[in-house]
Amino acid sequence: MDEQFVNITADNLENEHLCCAIADKKHQGGVAAKKQWLQERLAEGHVFRKLDTKGKVFIEYAPLETAWVPVYGANYLYIYCLWVSGSYKGNGYAKSLLEYCISDAKAQGKSGVCVLSSKKKKPYLTDKKFMAKFGFETVDTAAGDYELLALSFDGTKPHLSERAKKMETEEKELTIYYGMQCPFIKNSVLQVKDTCERHNVPLNLIAVDSLDKAKNVPGIFNNWAVFRDGKFETVQMLNEGGIKKMLGL
Repeated sequence: MDEQFVNITADNLENEHLCCAIADKKHQGGVAAKKQWLQERLAEGHVFRKLDTKGKVFIEYAPLETAWVPVYGANYLYIYCLWVSGSYKGNGYAKSLLEYCISDAKAQGKSGVCVLSSKKKKPYLTDKKFMAKFGFETVDTAAGDYELLALSFDGTKPHLSERAKKMETEEKELTIYYGMQCPFIKNSVLQVKDTCERHNVPLNLIAVDSLDKAKNVPGIFNNWAVFRDGKFETVQMLNEGGIKKMLGL
């Protein structure tokens, strides 16, 4: 099955589809931002592996030390996203992609692989039940059923930052931390900003544009984190409908 997949490299980045947002024109600005972000990460050992087709079938992971998440640990790989959608489900692609990541970690002499998840399935987070089939176990937790899962090869364990586990921020207005790691983010930011402006809702948008900022986000963060009244709300990206529902507009 390996011949069906391709890894994004500096040489093929511009010509390969990033399968999160293939055809939707409103997300093309986000795709460009994602490619720029990815271009800078590849030299750090970042891996984006996808099915060689125009479908949403891919895994994305990086060395934990350079992963833009508030997770710490030595010599681990961190999985940002493992996504198999629609008609591609049921073909063993997720299994193949995850096994590739695990094999890559072992080949590099890593201590293990980790990923953010939750006790009950939440949008934009990897499914705990699926990961458990491969030996991933809960090694740290945060309020709201959020969990850090790890497959350890040597008994060591990564952990969430203490600041992230507090799940709160000093800002009392609606506050959103966002990166450019996902092609959908740019459009989500525009929709949230426009909706809040039209309804006179105070909004604090915080661009997570460096590794240091990502490691210090005060809550669970994979590329997006929402706080309201100083308390963590969700990692789910919001469009106009989502923000209206949250705010009761």
